[in-house]
Amino acid sequence: MSVTPQASGDAGERTGLRVAYGGGVYPAEQIARGAAYELFSADEVAGFEWAPRPGSALPWRRFVHVTEVTAVHGAADPGEEPEAPLLMPVHRERGWAQVHQLSQRPDAADDPTLVAVRGSATIRRGTRMVKLLSGRQLAGYVRGWLPHGFCYREYDVAHLRTPSATTLLRTDGEVGRDGGEVTYALRWRATDPVDYDVPVGEAHRGLSALPPRDRLGAPVLGTGFVPSSNQLIPEFVTRDFADLPMPANATLLAYPADGVEVVLYSYQAEQRGWLRMVGPQWRHLIAAVPGLSPDQEYLPTGDAPRATQLVGRYGDSEYEAVADLPGGFRVLAMTRAARYPVDAVARRLRFASWRGVSCLVLREEAGWLRLRLRRPDPDSVAVTAAQCHDRGVYEVWAPGAEVTDDQVVHVPYAL
Repeated sequence: MSVTPQASGDAGERTGLRVAYGGGVYPAEQIARGAAYELFSADEVAGFEWAPRPGSALPWRRFVHVTEVTAVHGAADPGEEPEAPLLMPVHRERGWAQVHQLSQRPDAADDPTLVAVRGSATIRRGTRMVKLLSGRQLAGYVRGWLPHGFCYREYDVAHLRTPSATTLLRTDGEVGRDGGEVTYALRWRATDPVDYDVPVGEAHRGLSALPPRDRLGAPVLGTGFVPSSNQLIPEFVTRDFADLPMPANATLLAYPADGVEVVLYSYQAEQRGWLRMVGPQWRHLIAAVPGLSPDQEYLPTGDAPRATQLVGRYGDSEYEAVADLPGGFRVLAMTRAARYPVDAVARRLRFASWRGVSCLVLREEAGWLRLRLRRPDPDSVAVTAAQCHDRGVYEVWAPGAEVTDDQVVHVPYAL
């Protein structure tokens, strides 16, 4: 793909952004700093949808990923290093279609070509991650849920903008029961690659063996890719299916049927809450969520139980810390003068075993522990009677007296 920089000068002198795709060149809008483009056409084109906008003479549109286009003219400087795209080894017989077929076959998980392609999708500190949500899940995050379970790099899914297109990324099992007129999402920056894992190999083989009655969302293929008839999307899970501390400036988003991205809330780390960002035009998207009021400007999460914490050292003392990327890590403090950069930082969480199954401890109430399975499989789900609450996420209450190997663990991050 070739990229032509944006012309300098006044707006009237610029040619505007134009993208070459499928043998044509179309006016376009950039999405996610060039990870995808929305193409426009005055005439009907195969694959384009009729989606007129007020005042526009280009009523046909299509969303495409950057890897689908052949040239971009008038591109602006992205301002930051782009994410690593999927790369495929040169092969005489295998192209995209063959790799896609392999990605949908659980028995091909160890194929060298597929392993190489999957290994090219990496997470670095600051990578923007997304998790698609139902309205019920959106309400949960507003009330204090933390990032966990299956998720994706924004770069890989930036072209999936409408509720119908994002169905394959949902993890809640509520597809078709919540109206389908809007999709919600959580977006945050990855604190460290060590927090994420690829659901492949022996450690995650049990996910693929779980029967439909015991799971929510799409089946886990074990290849590291989303089940899809026409997309090649790498998927990730939070390591051990653990909750991750919410970074500063995470956002909760909405994607209505026209594909526009609406920022509903922004996370304010020091205030431990979500600040409403959306204006009156889009507040009906919040009104559609049970339990949320579109008129409430600030939603605190301070009292919500947390299964994890980011801790940092400054001088000789330990403090709760926050990831404020791409800037770094600092002491979590209401007073700006006390927000010192930390000398060391780690993620704190709690492990335990119950009935021989390794678990995360989420919270404790009246002598009972809320546990989440670290490596769910048919046997561990059966022996614990854990229930699936999200794709790959299995939880259960256990008597505290029966839990063994209870320990607090620190996952250090390099600075």
